[in-house]
Amino acid sequence: MGKSVADQLVSMLADAGVKRIYAVTGDSLNHVNDAVRRDGRIQWIHVRHEEAGAYAAGADAQLLGIGCCAGSSGPGHVHLVNGLYDAHRSGAPVLAIASTCATNEFGSGYFQETNIIKLFDDCSHYNQLAATPEQAPRMMQAALQHAVHKRGVAVIGLPGDVAAATAVEIPTAMRVYRPNPVIRPSDEELQQLAAILQAPGRVAIYCGLGAAAAHDEVVALSSLLKAPVSYSFRAKMGIQHHNPNEVGMTGLLGLASAYKSMHEADVLLLLGTDFPYTPFIPEHSRIIQIDLQPERLGRRANLEMGLCGDIQDTLKALLPLLKEKTDRDFLDSMLEFYREIRKKLQTYVEDKGKEAAVSPEFVATTISRLAATDAIFTVDTGMTNVWTARYLESTGKRTLLGSFNHGSMANALPQAIGAALAQPGREVFALCGDGGLTMTLGDLMTIQQYKLPVKVIVFNNRALGMVKLEMEVAGIPDWQTDMVNPDFAAVAQAMGFTAFTVKNPEEVETVLSNAAKTAGPVLVSVFTNPDSLAMPPKIEFSQMKGYALWMSKLILSGRYDEVFDAVKSNYKHLKDVL
Repeated sequence: MGKSVADQLVSMLADAGVKRIYAVTGDSLNHVNDAVRRDGRIQWIHVRHEEAGAYAAGADAQLLGIGCCAGSSGPGHVHLVNGLYDAHRSGAPVLAIASTCATNEFGSGYFQETNIIKLFDDCSHYNQLAATPEQAPRMMQAALQHAVHKRGVAVIGLPGDVAAATAVEIPTAMRVYRPNPVIRPSDEELQQLAAILQAPGRVAIYCGLGAAAAHDEVVALSSLLKAPVSYSFRAKMGIQHHNPNEVGMTGLLGLASAYKSMHEADVLLLLGTDFPYTPFIPEHSRIIQIDLQPERLGRRANLEMGLCGDIQDTLKALLPLLKEKTDRDFLDSMLEFYREIRKKLQTYVEDKGKEAAVSPEFVATTISRLAATDAIFTVDTGMTNVWTARYLESTGKRTLLGSFNHGSMANALPQAIGAALAQPGREVFALCGDGGLTMTLGDLMTIQQYKLPVKVIVFNNRALGMVKLEMEVAGIPDWQTDMVNPDFAAVAQAMGFTAFTVKNPEEVETVLSNAAKTAGPVLVSVFTNPDSLAMPPKIEFSQMKGYALWMSKLILSGRYDEVFDAVKSNYKHLKDVL
């Protein structure tokens, strides 16, 4: 027998730059597993759960340009879905192999039979099932090109009998093409844009991930226009560093300075962003949006101009058309306000907390200070997002990964697996919430099995903190948000980790420093303050009313101690907004 379809597809993956397949092998996937073993160019990473594999592949894709995961019939497919949703919404080029039952069993209700077309249709750019050996290579090529060029997930369904069949060579299907075009608005559009930006008035710039590669051009533009620069969480590591005109983030995790600059500007320039929270977009500014994906234009804001272009290509063409403005009043006032906000943020760092209630702001700041200048951080959704958004500092070399668009729990640990394998020379910190970590505890063993030097830092607040806060601002007594956790350090030690538990604020610096220097996998469980409050950049009256109502309901139900602890923990926040 000649080369099998599985051999052929694995060879195509290797030639396309795939370095790893994250999967749990078995059943219809065994032929692919064996082809990987015999080919030798791709590493098979045996995760404990397919969802973790999809998240790890997404991290691979964001760091290296392509990632791959696989799931076997039925449950293996379903387990992939959440991680694939995250990769797809993050624009991560991921190829998912969904192996399935033999073609002669289709439609018969066979054991573990799954309709992959229906299952993956909403979280992929390409989703097809190869029913013959002739189809397989053409579908693989199409899947790879969709993943890479549309920046998202592509799925190829592979029945076990097709994987085992003799391959058919399709010469036109064996290459993946990677053109690199220049994409920018037309000359006429650029002239019109330059006229608006050059006119008298206050200009503010807001950057999303699409602008992250254009750091120098953004700084040059802001200097010419005397425009403050704010950014999204995903864009922070690309835009914040060495940027004299940055005023922080806005959005639910952001700062009042960024919110203020956007709302007081006459012209707001949105660069490479599909900012999802319309309440943070000003209603009375002239708004211009530039995005590589024109279908996103105007779906969050009423635009004066909507332009299609790569941000770096566009700004390189725009900058020569502009003359430097001289009026710095707006920029200087926003920078001064930003300095005041940052000074207030330091209040929470200086107040380190107390026994078993360490300030999470202090923990995040310490991690940022101790971590390498090129460290990779993966961050769980929830309150951990808040502390890292506000206290992790960009250096121009650091990378931040999270579930920023899909907003799923339990992403940080598996993304750290992918990051550590993709970039073995860099420090990797998995900044986990206790809720997220308990969802994926099993894949601590994946870290240990492959001896990955991941530093797992657990913000252990013994609660679903963000959910609790949501209930508080809605005036609802929090219920079923408490977490009864295991001893995370003991669990990690049982799995072969070096592990620490921190309850005293005075131990934070020493333990985190030791953790960073320790070879191999490390877990640090920090008992953070469960009552630390994350206030958004603009406090609505309804939110404060809801918070007061929450306190009243707790008092009426006899939960006095919780109200007292919340007020004590957040008096600085409350003092600033009341």
